[in-house]
Amino acid sequence: MTEEKNTKSLIKLISTSTIIASMCCLPSVVLVLFGLASVSTAAALSDTLYWGGDGYDWFRPTMLAIATLSVIIGLVVYFRNRGICTFDDVKRQRRKVINTSLLVLIIAYVSYLIFNYVILTEVGILLGLEWESSRFWNK
Repeated sequence: MTEEKNTKSLIKLISTSTIIASMCCLPSVVLVLFGLASVSTAAALSDTLYWGGDGYDWFRPTMLAIATLSVIIGLVVYFRNRGICTFDDVKRQRRKVINTSLLVLIIAYVSYLIFNYVILTEVGILLGLEWESSRFWNK
């Protein structure tokens, strides 16, 4: 049961960081999906947040930094809950710490790429946003 709880906490950590990192495109899709904005307004918002127009060049790097920090802090909390609290504990269980950290970082990055550049792009195109040029296979 404890292993299942730990796995769920890592999944929550990865999905949270993925959503935070995708905040440049996610609001546009959600606004159009629920009918709260027109397609042109959502496209303008997405362009502004993604490319940094109109003084928002800080937004995307900030969201990526927050997502990275959430993964790092989540890993620290995860290992502390597993009884790895000091540097001596880390040295003793070095292989477990390194393997788990690398696995979480890789899965978080790949899930960000899939969520942001595949799922959100395709949903945005279906909703009428002009994101066809963002498709990998169109380039």
